[in-house]
Amino acid sequence: MSAYPFKTLPGPASKLLEKSLPASSLALGRVRRHRTIFISDTHLGTRGCKADRLADFLAHNDCSTLYLIGDIVDGWALQRNWYWPEAHNRVVAEILHKVEMGTRVIYVPGNHDEALHEYAGVSLAGVELCSEAIHRTADGRQLLVIHGDQFDGIIAYARWLAYLGDRAYELALMVNTVFNAARKWLGLPYWSLSAYLKLKVKNAASFISDFETALAREARLRGVDGVVCGHIHHAEVRDIAGILYCNDGDWVESCTALTEDPVGRLRIVTWTDRAETQPVRAFARGPMVPEAA
Repeated sequence: MSAYPFKTLPGPASKLLEKSLPASSLALGRVRRHRTIFISDTHLGTRGCKADRLADFLAHNDCSTLYLIGDIVDGWALQRNWYWPEAHNRVVAEILHKVEMGTRVIYVPGNHDEALHEYAGVSLAGVELCSEAIHRTADGRQLLVIHGDQFDGIIAYARWLAYLGDRAYELALMVNTVFNAARKWLGLPYWSLSAYLKLKVKNAASFISDFETALAREARLRGVDGVVCGHIHHAEVRDIAGILYCNDGDWVESCTALTEDPVGRLRIVTWTDRAETQPVRAFARGPMVPEAA
C-alpha cells in the first residue's frame, strides 16, 4: 500500500467525500471565501494529526488556490506503522473535492513526505507537485513558498538526530492528547501544551528565531518580497528587516492556516473547537491588517 494516498484513491473525490464526511458537518457555520489558503504540517498518517478539525476547516473555507506546504502525509511514520483512520480519508477527500470544484492545489513536499520530491512537475489526481513555488499576492508581492526543512541544520546534517527527535515529539503529542481530553471533559477549549512547552524552552525559542531569520535571508537573496513556509509548527506573520516572513503553523498542535483575502491581506486563522461549530473568526498577526468580517 502506498504511503501517499493521492496516488491511490479510487473514483471521484465527491463519492469518497459522500462516504467519509458526516452530512451534518457541511451544515455547520458558513463557508468563507479566500483568494489563497496555505496549510502545512498536517502529518496525515499519525495519531497526532487533528484530521477532524482539518477536514472541517477545508469544508468551511474555499479558495482559488490551495498550497500544501510539506509534511502533509507523514511518510516517516507510515513506514514504521500504518495508521490511516477514516478521518484522514476525509481530509484527502476534501482536498480532491476542491480540485474537482476548480481550486488550483499546489503541493510542495517537506521532509516527512520527501519521497514526493521525485514527482516535482507532475500532477497527481489534479494536485500539482513542485519543490518550491513563487506566489504573487493580489497586491503584487512575490512570496517564496517552501517547506523550510532545507534550513534546519539537524535535518540537513544529522538525520539520525532528526528521527530521534521525531519519536520524542510523537510522545509529547500523546501527552498533549491526554491533556486536552481532560480539558474537554472539564468543558475547557483546546490548548496546546506541547506548543507552550516548546516556546518555554530557551533552545527551542532560539531555534525558531534562527530559522525565521534564515528563511527571510533566503527570500532576500531570491529577490522576492517574502516567504511562506512551515516545518517548525509555529504560526507567525511578521516583518524581518523588510522581508515578510509567514509561517502557516501546523495541524498537530495549533491547528492554523495562512489565508490571503481578495486584496492581498494575509492573516493566520486558528481553527479551534469553537470554530468547528460556528463561523470561524480569523486573527491578524504581525503587521498584517485583518480582513473585515
